Amino acid sequence: MSEPFDVVVVGAGNAALCAALAAAEQGARVLVLERAPEAESGGNSRFTAGAFRCVYDDVDDLRALMPDLTDAEVGRADFGTYTEGQFFDDMGRITEYRTDPELCELLVTRSRDTMRWMRGKGVRFLPIWGRQAYRVDGRFRFWGGLTVEAWGGGPGLIEALYRIARQAGVLIRFGAKVTDLVADDSGVHGVKVRQGGETREVRAKAVVLACGGFESNAEWRTRYLGPGWDLAKVRGTRFNTGEGIRMALAIGAASHGNWSGCHAVGWDRNAPDFGDLAVGDGFQKHSYPLGVMINARGERFVDEGADFRNFTYAKYGRAILAQPGQFAWQVFDAKVEPLLRDEYRLKHMTHVRADTLEGLVGKLEDVDAAAALATLRAFNAAVMTEVLFDPNTKDGRGARGLAIPKSNWANPLDTPPYDAWAVTCGVTFTFGGLKIDRAGRVVDQEGEAIRGLYAAGELVGGLFYNNYPGGSGLMAGAVFGRIAGAGAAALAGELRSGPAIAT
Repeated sequence: MSEPFDVVVVGAGNAALCAALAAAEQGARVLVLERAPEAESGGNSRFTAGAFRCVYDDVDDLRALMPDLTDAEVGRADFGTYTEGQFFDDMGRITEYRTDPELCELLVTRSRDTMRWMRGKGVRFLPIWGRQAYRVDGRFRFWGGLTVEAWGGGPGLIEALYRIARQAGVLIRFGAKVTDLVADDSGVHGVKVRQGGETREVRAKAVVLACGGFESNAEWRTRYLGPGWDLAKVRGTRFNTGEGIRMALAIGAASHGNWSGCHAVGWDRNAPDFGDLAVGDGFQKHSYPLGVMINARGERFVDEGADFRNFTYAKYGRAILAQPGQFAWQVFDAKVEPLLRDEYRLKHMTHVRADTLEGLVGKLEDVDAAAALATLRAFNAAVMTEVLFDPNTKDGRGARGLAIPKSNWANPLDTPPYDAWAVTCGVTFTFGGLKIDRAGRVVDQEGEAIRGLYAAGELVGGLFYNNYPGGSGLMAGAVFGRIAGAGAAALAGELRSGPAIAT
């Protein structure tokens, strides 16, 4: 690392690698510094299913991303559309209209072009057949505005980006923990990095921070998210401890966004404290709209059918954490078993089964069985069975007259065997972070861009508040990674006539 670099990228997930590729395509000499060892590298991106929320107006837009899509596949699917207007509406509605207007506009309007850019680089995509479309009468209908995922999920995405980055001449170093920014009154000039027991300076004309939020820092979670959040499990990497945010704030960067908010989901109650790459996102349990959730008191506590899973799953983890004992049980019957996502069929899940509801509630560990049975029976009696069940639409088949209604996809639990899975809160990433401008430059507390410092990915604040539309995280990482990398390379080009210093 003693040679001069134009751009140093901190982190090695989707946002970081998109930044590195965008800088390299402008001729910049790029170094990527990844804190994790290579076997655990890739940030949270490696733990995802690889879904991207992007604008598409028709099947031709999808075929531009997925040229392998056959006529037969198109013929048996209703892909619908996902227009800019729909994306804006979802971002506004889901964030309670708090999303930063400029960042939201960039995310939405550049999503389609960024996906085509990634495809042009060699990233492959395919439809999300198994998780975003139910097959009804021989035809798949996609729902919730989420249609495209990376080939091989998150691991496939990261492996593809590593391969493409190396082919582009990007140097990647693992086990390299960046501890501080090298900065003075004129801006940022590099980083301090510790690798192999030695700390050194690496000088660069621009630095892109893309090393995640603070979800893996239990002390920061408790400080900013609130009491009890130290008990949450972390879905992804153990290395996202907020170091990029800390070092930027230390030189005067402005904070931005929902610091008390995060992406948090239902996650297996007995999963490890941090993500397991052998399981990936398999500990998640996202078919709850098809069943009911019961807490330790034997009570329902959310409207499981309030909206498509894409628009509720990232906030229901918080609701689960707020329950007694920080857990809940998801209950289903045999009618919906074929519709449950693949993660319900993995080994090592916290799962019970019985042939009667009475038998099932007796197996729900730490739950008031009598109260749970009464809740399930009351739910069964409240289901609007006269309304047709349709998992591909918000069908209006509710459960009425209950203290907490179920708005859609209500089915009486009346077909054995009955299954239940225990879940707790799994935090994915935090919503608070650094303030950036439209060029991806980190902004200081006076509202001025910090020369030489850019940011992208989960450490950027302002996009998400309280909740999150599924697939928009990877999309935001790619969009803002590309913007930040291009901006950093442009600045490096302006400064290239000056001497590069490296130690």
